[in-house]
Amino acid sequence: MTIFEKIQYTRSGKRPTAAAYIDALFTDFIQLHGDRRFGDDSAVIGGIAMLGDIPVTVIGIEKGRDTKDKIQHNFGQANPEGYRKALRLMKQAEKFHRPIITFVDTAGAYCGIGAEERGQGSAIAENLYEMMTMKTPILSVVIGEGGSGGALALAVADTVWMLENAYYSVVSPEGCASILWKDSAKASDAAQALKPDAESLYRLGIIEKIIPEPKDFSADTEKDAFFHSLQVELADEICTLQSKQPDILLAHRYEKFRKVGAYDRNHN
Repeated sequence: MTIFEKIQYTRSGKRPTAAAYIDALFTDFIQLHGDRRFGDDSAVIGGIAMLGDIPVTVIGIEKGRDTKDKIQHNFGQANPEGYRKALRLMKQAEKFHRPIITFVDTAGAYCGIGAEERGQGSAIAENLYEMMTMKTPILSVVIGEGGSGGALALAVADTVWMLENAYYSVVSPEGCASILWKDSAKASDAAQALKPDAESLYRLGIIEKIIPEPKDFSADTEKDAFFHSLQVELADEICTLQSKQPDILLAHRYEKFRKVGAYDRNHN
């Protein structure tokens, strides 16, 4: 598939949502609600769970499955209270030394008038700031769409993984094409230029791991094998991150993001 074909596939609705990952990978999940400022945002789901014998905080951006479910979860486009809820849960995790695992799948943060009035930009910025200095391991997995700041607000992590057909980008290909060429029909050209696919981002050092996908998520055998493999890999990575002292963890996280976008004057 081309990069744009992969992006279209991630939007097809044929892939597991964050809720499916939480159900398949974790046990004893207790969902927590509300940001303690305005309300509860169903686009962001999160709480406490067990990954094997490891207590973790898990947070996901949920798109929903059928039409009614998608409307309830606002198609995975979070309001400020969603990001503030996520930050509340992450701060709680830090207090009790629980690792944090996030699942990212959003076209972007919700850009409605109400969201802007309630501080959408500052909510995202606060997450970026706080996650950079959080003294507990953070692992983020891009499972579908990773759109702009709405995705980054849950992905300032020690380790970022992506499914092989997921994408992670500062802007959608359609948005990029509209800005550069005033023609959203050139989205395929924009996708090729942006290189938001897992392979490109791995080569650039933006992500640490590409997760192979089953050919058919609807096939139970393939899906079960995929989730089992991912569960083992997550547990191994969390154990590795937990073995590091907090100051070492923070130093590595800082260096990871400082290297993003580094300019090489010798590169032709």
